[in-house]
Amino acid sequence: MSPKPMVRPGGRSARVQSAVHTAVRELEAERGRDALTVPIIAARAGVTPSTIYRRWGDLQELLSDVAVQRLRPDSDPADHGDLRADLTAWAEQFLDEMSAPPGRAYIRDALLGDPDGGNAGACSAYAIEQVELILARAAERGESGPDVDAIVDHVVAPMMYRIQFRPEPLPPRYARNLVDTALDLGPDR
Repeated sequence: MSPKPMVRPGGRSARVQSAVHTAVRELEAERGRDALTVPIIAARAGVTPSTIYRRWGDLQELLSDVAVQRLRPDSDPADHGDLRADLTAWAEQFLDEMSAPPGRAYIRDALLGDPDGGNAGACSAYAIEQVELILARAAERGESGPDVDAIVDHVVAPMMYRIQFRPEPLPPRYARNLVDTALDLGPDR
């Protein structure tokens, strides 16, 4: 297990992280994931391999770090005007993105290079932030519904289980059914 030092949000450290992440994404697109090595990534990023080993420990931890960043949502969930519509649209999009081959690979990478559970926590936080925003919008409109934990337990968790352990394609209605079940629980769960 490699030590992960505190990283300043800007400066050289941020430039190195950006260059290395960009190199990983570019090389993966050009050569495929199996062709990635620390020396090849370092050369593309303009850093030494020892910089990568010092910061990430090994290739798997680097790929894990890149995957976590790729799993971060690009935008807030859409506002469709009511809780059921907002949550359903979000759940369908989440299911579509996470169950696609790249999403599955990112999830695996994020968890494989995660000796301390920090990446799993970050990925969970991304989903929770999105659900909290949806629920806050609903509350502002005077709507009530289940709490964040109920949505995680009854929508996100079953989807993640199916995505990782039963990799057959899941139709959008699967997400809709989970949302309906969660919302039928009501505000008291």
